[in-house]
Amino acid sequence: MKHTLSVLVENKPGVLARVAGLFSRRGFNIDSLSVGVTDRPEVSIMTVVVDVEEHSLEQVRKQLNKLVNVIKISDLPSENSVRRELALIKVKADSRTRAEIIEIVNIFRAKVVDVGKGTLSVEVTGSKDKLAGLEDLLKPYGVVELVRTGTVALPRG
Repeated sequence: MKHTLSVLVENKPGVLARVAGLFSRRGFNIDSLSVGVTDRPEVSIMTVVVDVEEHSLEQVRKQLNKLVNVIKISDLPSENSVRRELALIKVKADSRTRAEIIEIVNIFRAKVVDVGKGTLSVEVTGSKDKLAGLEDLLKPYGVVELVRTGTVALPRG
């Protein structure tokens, strides 16, 4: 089962490697990992999405709590959290397909962030399903490059 953990850590060198290493040593694959500084520059937040059983998750939480630089760990169930991803998609676009692509982009409330001679670069934020839906509709035009962030999440309320 996929779990989303929000891990508040000290913003110091090596913390990311220690946290990721803990998952690696236990043989868990991290599906998504996002890290960023919070409103306090000395603190970062890591959003980790991992596919583990409940009992294994509890072991990971205990091990994480033992790390010196970990301040707080929260499990963010999907029903009680807001989750988003960001994708940048560069798609082939010529004079005859450009308008069609822009129409698709607008339907997804995405935006064109760069225009090249033969490409459009699109930015979209939302759920994994939303990003996958836009990607599927743009594939026939020719996706040149695609980059996705990992999941970021906050508890509701």
